[in-house]
Amino acid sequence: MISFFLTTRCNLNCIYCYNIEERKKLQERSLPLDIAKAGIDYFFSNNSSRHIRFYGPGEPTQEFDLMRQITEYAKLVGDGVSVEIQTNGVFGSAVKEWILNNVNILWMSFDGTPDIQNYNRPIGGKYPSAPVIESNVQWLNKNKGDRGLMVGARVTMTDRNICRQKEMVDYFYKLGIRYIWTNPLFPAVGTIPVCDDKQKLSKYSFDMEKYLDNYLEAYHYAKEKGLFYGSFLICNFDGEANINCRACLPVPHLTPDGYVSACDMVVLGESAFHMDCFIYGKWDNNSRQFVFYQDKIAGLRNRTSDKMLHCIHCEARLHCGGYCLGEVVNETGSLVGQKPTTCKAIRYLLKELGTFSVPYEYLHP
Repeated sequence: MISFFLTTRCNLNCIYCYNIEERKKLQERSLPLDIAKAGIDYFFSNNSSRHIRFYGPGEPTQEFDLMRQITEYAKLVGDGVSVEIQTNGVFGSAVKEWILNNVNILWMSFDGTPDIQNYNRPIGGKYPSAPVIESNVQWLNKNKGDRGLMVGARVTMTDRNICRQKEMVDYFYKLGIRYIWTNPLFPAVGTIPVCDDKQKLSKYSFDMEKYLDNYLEAYHYAKEKGLFYGSFLICNFDGEANINCRACLPVPHLTPDGYVSACDMVVLGESAFHMDCFIYGKWDNNSRQFVFYQDKIAGLRNRTSDKMLHCIHCEARLHCGGYCLGEVVNETGSLVGQKPTTCKAIRYLLKELGTFSVPYEYLHP
């Protein structure tokens, strides 16, 4: 796919936002339309995929006109274009109606029941977001008819919802959501690796064992109800690979400041600091084309589980691929670093769940 990081503007103030400090220091900015169009031309010329995706670092629907224009251009120059958005779900009727008729995959960042959602993801840091997102989900599901629209939930797991996962399954089921991906909370991106940030380390807290116990219970419960209940830890259990995700290839994620990133966690290129290994290209205004850094591309592609010492003899190596590149680099400062607690958790889930013979219908957002 090609991803567009549309804008730094956001209408929520989530308590765990992974790039909030990064955005606070910058003037609001959005992806220029001409760069987005050039990105589509490049991607469509070099790939068979016609899948486009809208993402942060802010809330993509805050740049609705830009999102609409990019989609129109993609459909003008490409056949069979499919559209995916990851959104906080807080948008008005014009956006809602456009999504209904133009989007194929809609992932809502949605943390569960109203008390959890309103605490974790308040509007402007003050007002409850649950009523708005509930209304939008229900309206879209009610009106989608035979349109090819999937409305799913992408849940950040924190201490507040770890023990309420079955309850969360029931809640989403009532809203008409049938696909759920959960992602354990990870430390925010800053200017230095987390391993060197004592203050951040002291504040970070996540009980992995409690998450796993409750996840497995909710996974089986959801399956009985006809829901898919995934975890970022099992995102490669549906096949074999020696890499973890699209960042290894890499595929383009266009940033608001005109760079090409390989990762959702690296949303601006000018000051990527210890995450700079993911910035593998830049738009050149003079030549009107993208310039790619071949050394960065080689470094990302070279990050395979058969070349990392902690992966070579691991039973999960072909169903993990060394885990999330962004999280690993952010927390260890190295592309070939390791998150031991996460490695242990993946091995445990592989033992409990096994692998899946059929690829996931909707990939992790």
